[in-house]
Amino acid sequence: MLTHMSHSKQQMARVLDAERQVAVRMAQIIHDLPDEHPEFDGVSGLIENSSQINKSIISYLSSIADLQEALAETLNHVVKEMGSNEEE
Repeated sequence: MLTHMSHSKQQMARVLDAERQVAVRMAQIIHDLPDEHPEFDGVSGLIENSSQINKSIISYLSSIADLQEALAETLNHVVKEMGSNEEE
């Protein structure tokens, strides 16, 4: 019974710590927000900023695709090695 209570308290402490970390991160984000409305210099500035955001998102997704491809190649080699070990 005491062991279960101890595990329960540990899990509760982990949840509270995670919630604390979320609150700290949200406070950091709110602190970094500007106090004034950003100036986009009209429609052309807005289009330019949107283009930069799109390029960043595309770059991020491309890097994730490269990571997945590398993981697939590594997994392919691991499966082949495991198959050759079973044959021996």
